Amino acid sequence: MAQQDLLEKINFDLIECGTDEAGRGCLAGPVTAAAVILPPGFNYAGLTDSKTLSRKRRNHLREVIEDAALSYHVAHVYQEKIDEINILNASILAMHKAIDGLSIRPEHIAVDGNRFHDYPDIPATTIIKGDGKYLHIAAASILAKTYRDEYMELLDTDYPQYKWLKNQGYPTKEHRAAIREYGATDHHRKTFRLLPKQ
Repeated sequence: MAQQDLLEKINFDLIECGTDEAGRGCLAGPVTAAAVILPPGFNYAGLTDSKTLSRKRRNHLREVIEDAALSYHVAHVYQEKIDEINILNASILAMHKAIDGLSIRPEHIAVDGNRFHDYPDIPATTIIKGDGKYLHIAAASILAKTYRDEYMELLDTDYPQYKWLKNQGYPTKEHRAAIREYGATDHHRKTFRLLPKQ
C-alpha cells in the first residue's frame, strides 16, 4: 500500500489514552497504573519518562498533567492480588482499572511495554520504551509514579524502619536489612524473594 493511501486510512482524530505502571520491581506495596487522555496538540517542555526526572520535576509535571488532561485515572493493585496472579498480570490489571476509570472512553490505547491483555472493544498498541516517545504515555508514567510514591510515604509513617519514604519499597540494601531484622509486613509481596538466598 502506498504511503499516501495508508495515511488516508489513519484517523488522526482518534481519542487515544496512554497508559503505564510503576512499582513492578518493588518488594512491598501496590503496583500502580495511570491512564491519561491529553488534548490534541498538547505539548509541554520536559514531559518525558518519569524515571529520568527528579522528584521535584515529577511533582510539578503531575500538576501540569492533571490541569491539562481531558481525562485521567490512577489505580492501585495491592500485594495480595499481586501474590495471587503474579506481577505481570497485576500490572496489566492495574492498567485496565485505570482505563476503566476514565471519564472519556478512548478509541485506542497506547501501552508502555510489550505485554498487554486485550481491553474490551478498544484496540491497543504496545510500545517498548513508549514513556520516552509519546507524551500521553509519559504523562501516565508520571502520574503512576507520583501516586505510588505518595501511597508509600503514607505507609512509611506506620513502618518507618523499612525506609519506604526513601526507597518506595524497592529492594535496596537498607530495605532488605530491615526485613531481615524485623520480618515482613502485610504490605510485602510474599511471592517475591524478599531476601537473597544465603
